[in-house]
Amino acid sequence: MAMSGDDFISDEQRRYATWLSWGARSGLAILVVTFLAYVLGWLPARIPLDQMPNVWNLSAHDYLLQTGAPTGWQWLNLVGQGDFAGLLGIAWLSGCSVLCLLVVMPIYARRKDWVFVVICVIALLVQLLAASGMLTVGH
Repeated sequence: MAMSGDDFISDEQRRYATWLSWGARSGLAILVVTFLAYVLGWLPARIPLDQMPNVWNLSAHDYLLQTGAPTGWQWLNLVGQGDFAGLLGIAWLSGCSVLCLLVVMPIYARRKDWVFVVICVIALLVQLLAASGMLTVGH
């Protein structure tokens, strides 16, 4: 009897892959919708689309000074503006692995596979610490 590749996929691999696939597809949809909202003018823009080429060549420091754009998580306050709405998709995509780890941890815990539970917890803590903005260089 021939074995397929699916015969070697564990429950946690299947669950992680399913959630990651869903997260990536929904993140892409968010990116497309928010981009369309910006370029079609469905949402007001902090920096009008026709003015964007004037700030693209600026350094990050000069861009922030000229536009008054927020830093860190302050962009959430401007998510209703077209030029910042796209950051929702980026944030969603970057956080997908957190959700995936959370959904596989119960499988490891049921098996009493504590090493993998601890690895998941450490990975979650590292990702959350990185996202917190507490680790900054050069500010």
